[in-house]
Amino acid sequence: MSEDWLDAIKWDDQGLVPAIAQETGSGKVLMLAWMNRESLELTRETGHAVYWSRSRNALWHKGEASGHRQVVRAIRVDCDADVILLEVEQKGGIACHTGRHTCFFRELRADRWVEIAPVLKDPDTIYKQS
Repeated sequence: MSEDWLDAIKWDDQGLVPAIAQETGSGKVLMLAWMNRESLELTRETGHAVYWSRSRNALWHKGEASGHRQVVRAIRVDCDADVILLEVEQKGGIACHTGRHTCFFRELRADRWVEIAPVLKDPDTIYKQS
């Protein structure tokens, strides 16, 4: 397999690129995460979103703990080749670790952030403590 497509990406100085997950059909932006070369390659190979967790310094297979996987329908890159857009089918309808459909559930109204989307499932039941 040729890796030229990976070489075309403009990785930052830490070898990362931002990745936006957009819902197939609705067009809603579900989340923003980071990818490294390995996670982008795995995403293409498996058809499921794999990100790079900066806080854990490890690969993060979206949905591995929650079951809320992202099936990738398309992988796109922006005009500068420095942002990835994943068109995904969000399994379980929950993309955010807070139990909401999208991570973008707060909106600036006047001078404060207002939660505009409900919690669909309590995160404590999604991420059972061991």
